[in-house]
Amino acid sequence: MLEVRGLEAWYGESHVLHGVDLEVADGEVVTLLGRNGAGKSTTIKAIMGVVENRRGSVRFNGTETVGLPPDRIARLGLAWCPEERGIFASLTVKENLLLPPEIAPSQVDLDRIYALFPNLRERLGSQGTKLSGGEQQMLAIARIMRTGARLLLLDEPTEGLAPVIIQQIGRTVQALKEIGLTVLLVEQNFRFAQKVADRHYVMEHGRIVDMIPRAELGSSMDRLHAYLGV
Repeated sequence: MLEVRGLEAWYGESHVLHGVDLEVADGEVVTLLGRNGAGKSTTIKAIMGVVENRRGSVRFNGTETVGLPPDRIARLGLAWCPEERGIFASLTVKENLLLPPEIAPSQVDLDRIYALFPNLRERLGSQGTKLSGGEQQMLAIARIMRTGARLLLLDEPTEGLAPVIIQQIGRTVQALKEIGLTVLLVEQNFRFAQKVADRHYVMEHGRIVDMIPRAELGSSMDRLHAYLGV
């Protein structure tokens, strides 16, 4: 579904990505692991086209997206849930949820969303500023699920959340996989990532340095400890 080759990106004159290569198959959950500053979030932003200065190849379902503006990329079926979540404070939960346009028929209707996130059903009339961090993360993920996107780019969805909320996010990612959606996940919480992902890419200094399938995790822990410092 997603094929990235030789992806480079800059912030101003700072060269951040140095030829990233990765691929994600239809229906997979794949993580980007690495220490702070490795380039994980920049990779997601470059795939989505919100890094202005990028080059290389990003193909989504065979369509080259480098050169396309972010709104065109989104309408192809990619959706990005940023680390800061992007909840509109002046809108209610329901207004936030219904704001993005549907780009394709969604496999996740509102009833399924409320079943996954019962907190949201109870807070539909609340303003975005009234939600806890965990509820904002639920809303951010639910909002993009509703659009009919086929590939979800999730950036640090468990950052700063309580363990019980992290478990709920994990169940959500598993539910997305079960209905056939594809997820590329940036995550520093390896204990969370290893439970939900089929494969793990490891980044260092703006490059992919390793790829570890779930079946090889047990024999690869020493390598992962060295990469991640855990």
